[in-house]
Amino acid sequence: MCTSTEALAVKSTGFDVSVPVLIVRFGQYVIHHGSVAIARSLGRMGVPVYAIVEDRCTPLALSRFIAASFCWRRSPVTQESVVADLDAIAGKLGRRPVLIPTDDAAAVFLAEHQTELTGSCILPRLEPTLPRRLSNKRELYRLSKENGMPCPETVFPDSMTDVKAFLDTATFPIVVKATQLGRLPPGVRSTSIVHSSAELIEVYKLAQNGGSPNLMFQEYIAEGSEDWVFHGYRNPETNCRVSFTGRKLRSWPPLAGPTTLGVCMPNQALLRQTHDFLDLLDYAGIMDLDYRLDRRDGQYKLLDFNPRIGANFRMFEDRAHLDVARALHLDLTGREVKQREPVEGHTLLVESHDLFACVGYMRRGALSPKAVWKSLGGKKEMAWLTRDDPVPFFVMWIRLVLRATGSIFRRNRNARSATRPDTDSQKACPQ
Repeated sequence: MCTSTEALAVKSTGFDVSVPVLIVRFGQYVIHHGSVAIARSLGRMGVPVYAIVEDRCTPLALSRFIAASFCWRRSPVTQESVVADLDAIAGKLGRRPVLIPTDDAAAVFLAEHQTELTGSCILPRLEPTLPRRLSNKRELYRLSKENGMPCPETVFPDSMTDVKAFLDTATFPIVVKATQLGRLPPGVRSTSIVHSSAELIEVYKLAQNGGSPNLMFQEYIAEGSEDWVFHGYRNPETNCRVSFTGRKLRSWPPLAGPTTLGVCMPNQALLRQTHDFLDLLDYAGIMDLDYRLDRRDGQYKLLDFNPRIGANFRMFEDRAHLDVARALHLDLTGREVKQREPVEGHTLLVESHDLFACVGYMRRGALSPKAVWKSLGGKKEMAWLTRDDPVPFFVMWIRLVLRATGSIFRRNRNARSATRPDTDSQKACPQ
C-alpha cells in the first residue's frame, strides 16, 4: 500500500510520469509476482505501466496499476515481427516507453536488437551479446573463471560417454542444471539435486533435447552454506549504480529454486565482489545474481546471473523507497539517482510458493511446524496481497486452482486410457 511517506517520495524524487513503462515477457508464465510488483512499484509513483501478457485475465493484466495490456501475435513469430510489434505498441503509447524484460529470453532479444529499438523505445546500452552469454550457464562459468569470480566446479557433458566418465570420480549429491532453460523438454525441471549414478543418468536422458547437450553437473555446496542474492542496477554512461544484498531463507523447490522467503541484509564483502565483476563485464541494466557461501573456503560462489529484473526485487528498497525498477526509470529518463541506506530486515514473502516450500522443507526434516509459524510472524511485504491492489491475489489463486484441476483431470483421463481394454484388438483376436 502506498504510504504517506511514499507519496512524499514521489514529489522529492521527481519521476517523469510522461514516460511510460512496458513490461516485456516472452515466456508463458501467467502467475508471476515479479511482473505485478513492477506495475505496483512504478504505478504508485504515478508512472503509466503497460504490459505484454498471455491473456486478458492474468493477475498482471487485472492489476489496477496496469494502464493497458497487449498480447503477442500468435504466428508466425520472427525476430522482425517482434521488433515490429514493439514499435507498434510504442506508437500506440504516444511516447517512447522504458522497456523492462522479466525473463532471460526477452532480455537477450532486447540487447541484441537495441539498435533497431532505440528509435521507439528506451533501454540501457550494453554489449549486445553479453546477456545471452550470462544467461547461458556454460558461458557464465567461462566468464566467471576468466574474471576471477568464485563459482562451484562444473562439468558440461556432451554425451552419455562423458556422463559415465564423470561418474567414475563423482561425489554425490550433485546439482544438475540446464545450460539454457528454453531448450528443456516440457515437464523437466531446470535444476535438480541427484544422489546416485542411476538418478543422474535418468535425469540426463530426460533433459536431453534432440541429442543437443544442454546439461551441466555442478558441485553441491551444502554443509553450513548460506544462500545470498544480489539485486542491482548499473549504467556506466551515467555513472549510476544501485545495489542490494540479502539472504534467501526458503526456496521452491527446496535448496534449488527461486526465493519464497527472503530478507534484505547488507553484505559489504559481497557488494565489492559483485561490483568488481560487473565493472569487468561492463554490464548495464538491472541484474539478479544468486550466490552460495561455501563454509569450506569462506567464498561467496556465483550460481546464477539473470541479466534482467528478478521476480523478488521488492525484497529490497532504500530509506527513500528506491528499488531497482524505480532506479532504472529515473536514470533512463535523465533524473538523478541517489541510493540511501537499504532497509535492513525488509522481508518478502511469496505466499503461493512458500506454502509448497514449507511442506518441502518439513518433509526433509529441515523445518519444524513451530519454526514455520515463527518465520511467518513480524512485518513482511507480501508478493501478492496488498490493500491497494487486491485483485491479482485472488486471480492468482483462481488460476492456480484451475491449473491444478486441469492437471488432475488430464492425469485421470490418461490413466483411464492406459487401462481401457483395446476392444478392436479383442474383436480381431477372439478367444
